[in-house]
Amino acid sequence: MAKARELKGRIRSVQNTRKITRTMEMVSTSKLKRAQDRVEAARPYAERLAGVIRRLLTPELAARYPLLRQPAQVRRAAVLLITSNRGLAGAFNANLIREARNLLVRLRAEGAEAELHAAGKKGIQFFRFAGETLHTSVSDIGDRPGAEDAQRLVDGLTQRFVDGELDAVYVVYAKFNSALSTPPTTMELLPVVAPEGGEAGREMDYILEPGADEILGRILPLYVRNSVYRALVETSAAEHGARRTAMKNATDNASELLEGLTRTYNRVRQAAITQEIAEIVGGAAALE
Repeated sequence: MAKARELKGRIRSVQNTRKITRTMEMVSTSKLKRAQDRVEAARPYAERLAGVIRRLLTPELAARYPLLRQPAQVRRAAVLLITSNRGLAGAFNANLIREARNLLVRLRAEGAEAELHAAGKKGIQFFRFAGETLHTSVSDIGDRPGAEDAQRLVDGLTQRFVDGELDAVYVVYAKFNSALSTPPTTMELLPVVAPEGGEAGREMDYILEPGADEILGRILPLYVRNSVYRALVETSAAEHGARRTAMKNATDNASELLEGLTRTYNRVRQAAITQEIAEIVGGAAALE
């Protein structure tokens, strides 16, 4: 019966684990819906900003704004990596880290001096362990990132780009296509590239007050901050989707393991009962 007791203990352990993973799956499902709503709510504003820039921007105006400056060669670049603060999300963080490492390797192979900025404990912990210098590290952004989080992440990089200290700024984040499709993505944040699509502003009859140059001067920094904000909310939604999938797989695996253990336990218990019956019958026969 020692083996049966051991199996019973393993069964209880797997049952407790399954309760935890099932609860985490339910929590992630609830958070995913709210995070997905934030992603969808952020898109119209971003599209409107992109539309205004697309309609107003002309080659003459583009030459006047530092955020639109296209360097002849990227000599100094910054990479902003966004990961989660928690694990138990499958390969979610590992994929983002791999994307950032490949980008750093590519930039340095092209002769650029690339520096790393990280938001999220998982990315910070990995690159610190790997010996990579982190120029900034932010680990206090929660499940509901706000515009102020994006602002403190990007404003310093934006000012350095305007001052000519940086030639390019990239953001590595998880693009949220659906709960099952969250590929790691690299976005070139700076210099700002005019969004494609839509009508050109000079082909439409606009009366602008104030002028196009002043409007662009105000909108371009907002566009940069909003791009980082969208990266934050999409990564947050992707994290919950990845965790829900990982916890569902763990729950399913626990159920399969529990089924096998229960079958084995019943077999061992039945064998023990059969052996006891045989001993009783044998003892009764000997008494006769």
